[in-house]
Amino acid sequence: MAKKTEQSRMEFWADYEKRYGEKVLAYVLGKYLSGWPDYSYPLWGLLIATDGGFRFHHFPHEGWLQALSRVTTGSEPPREKTIFIPRDRILSAELRFEKRWWKKLLAYQPPVLAIRYQTGVLPGTETAPGMELLAETDKTGKVLIPLLTQDKL
Repeated sequence: MAKKTEQSRMEFWADYEKRYGEKVLAYVLGKYLSGWPDYSYPLWGLLIATDGGFRFHHFPHEGWLQALSRVTTGSEPPREKTIFIPRDRILSAELRFEKRWWKKLLAYQPPVLAIRYQTGVLPGTETAPGMELLAETDKTGKVLIPLLTQDKL
């Protein structure tokens, strides 16, 4: 069973790399919070560092009750949602931890991956405004930071 699972995982990532034309360097589970104009709500998915930049990939799912409701109302099935920030647009990346001991004890907050990135240049200016993408993850998210901030692989 373990061998089949490992093979399935390897096949998934090989297909993913072929689909996007980028090598996957590391990935962790996370929840997108904010920072991308197209999405304004939390989404669970994979936070992925590739040789081309950063990707967030939400894989849709629905329970049988949602599927039944969708079929009876004629609504669309859920779709994959992706975010891509090219490496040359990433200004900084850090994993933010709650520093106050009492807050850690009384109201746990998971670490937040914060990626500052540059958007397109506005007309009449020479610089592009910066944005910040925020996603909750766990401490394993630290593997993404050096992969997103180094200039050359």
